[in-house]
Amino acid sequence: MSISAIEGVLQQMQAQALQAANIAKPIPVQGSFASQLTTAVEKINQTRLRAAKQAQDFTLGVPGVELNDVMVNIQKSSISLQMGIQVRNKLASAYHEVMNMQV
Repeated sequence: MSISAIEGVLQQMQAQALQAANIAKPIPVQGSFASQLTTAVEKINQTRLRAAKQAQDFTLGVPGVELNDVMVNIQKSSISLQMGIQVRNKLASAYHEVMNMQV
């Protein structure tokens, strides 16, 4: 193997190492925990409102609104609400656990 081929392989390995290092870096969180939680609840609410609006449009016979799209969006809304409830339950459980710790 020639020196130029070895240098080429070495450069490829260094490029891959840099890419892996960039992927492994944690994404900085913007804002406080409360703002993140508020944003998540707003997204859940927007999903619910979008599904309700689409169901209403289908019921009224608005052209371009298909039943399968309505059903999928209603299921997405239901799943996101269930996920939000589970997160709330976990947060409440963790809060109670921390409050019951002896100092």
